[in-house]
Amino acid sequence: MMRIDINCDMGESFGAYHLGNDLEILDYVTSINVACGFHAGDPMIMARTVRQAIEKNVKIGAHPGYPDLQGFGRRNMDFSPEEIYNMIIYQVGALQAFVGIEKGKLHHVKPHGALYNQSANDREKAGAVIDAMFDLNPDYILYCLSGSLMAQMAKEKGLTVYEEAFSDRNYNEDGTLVTRSQKQALIESEEGMLQHVRGIISSNEVMTIQKKLIKINAQTLCIHGDGPHALHFARRISELNKI
Repeated sequence: MMRIDINCDMGESFGAYHLGNDLEILDYVTSINVACGFHAGDPMIMARTVRQAIEKNVKIGAHPGYPDLQGFGRRNMDFSPEEIYNMIIYQVGALQAFVGIEKGKLHHVKPHGALYNQSANDREKAGAVIDAMFDLNPDYILYCLSGSLMAQMAKEKGLTVYEEAFSDRNYNEDGTLVTRSQKQALIESEEGMLQHVRGIISSNEVMTIQKKLIKINAQTLCIHGDGPHALHFARRISELNKI
């Protein structure tokens, strides 16, 4: 029996560029976050990813990001709340259409990259994302950083929230992710990843880079589909989640 939702970012290829092992990873996750064309993805990739997920009975979420193909949506950008609201509507609306054509159901929305991190504890940016989701469909679940202001605001708005932990990212003492510009940002060894994930699943705890054990509330666990060990890590985490 699964103990925690396992999600993975997918559909991040575009045009002639192929990224990730999407079809294989679908066997080991329970939900996916599909790139909607701004940071990655394109109409062909979106359609194919949605179809494959429905065939595998995997829950589908939208993964909207900043319009930043060159930086893969991971560069901080300065947009107004209105601009963020409209880019969420635009991207999630596109994925809604593909899911609807395949007679599926959109399950959740998870902001990507810099949008995810910048909106986690910024009231205006968080509010823009939350309002867009609520206006699109108040039944959509928001996937966001565990313990964040965004999680609190979304619950107050009436949205269902899955607070998220990361299988391959290190944490600071305040519960934030170590920024990718630091060497310690990623957990790259299988042993380290399994120890980290075991703590999240069994005890709701993570060891920070400051060597302090902190509590973390998580209903979903993320695997980054573009990582070099993504498929292998997904398989091992799925095994661990069934124990």
